[in-house]
Formats: sequence, structure tokens, C-alpha cells
Amino acid sequence: MMGQQLVMILLMVGVFYFFMIRPQMKKQKELKKFRESLAQGDKVVTIGGIHGKILEVTDTTVLLNCEGAKLRFEKSAISQTVADQLQSTTN
Repeated sequence: MMGQQLVMILLMVGVFYFFMIRPQMKKQKELKKFRESLAQGDKVVTIGGIHGKILEVTDTTVLLNCEGAKLRFEKSAISQTVADQLQSTTN
């Protein structure tokens, strides 16, 4: 009886790990890689929906040119490149 409960708990933990934790860790790793690959000249979209072209990249921030205005954002505020957005809408 106690062995069955232990097996069920371990099974639930395993399912939770493979369906919740592992995909989230993979997504975070991909997002970190994306943000490290940002370069001058890339066209990006922020999480707030602002479109711009990267003028400068530092360790933690990016400077965007948005229709003549220069705005500085944290790298974590960049959600995708415009090429990524166009690709996801065509699929």
C-alpha cells in the first residue's frame, strides 16, 4: 500500500518535470540565446509592441531608433525580431 503511493507520487513528479519544468527551462535558454545574439541593425519588437531598429547594444540595454526617436530598453524588453514576427504570421 505504501509502496504504491510512493510510486504514484514519483510518477506525478516525473510527469510534472517533463511537461512543465523542462519545457520552461528550454524556453528560457532559447530566450537568453536570442537576447545575446541581438546586434546593431536588427529590426525588433519590444514586449510593449514598439517597433524599432537597434542602434547600439550594451550588456543589459539596447538603443532603438523608433521613427526618429531614440529609446533605450532593457534587453529583457525585446520580444522578437521583425523577421521572426513575419515568419510566425505566415505559418
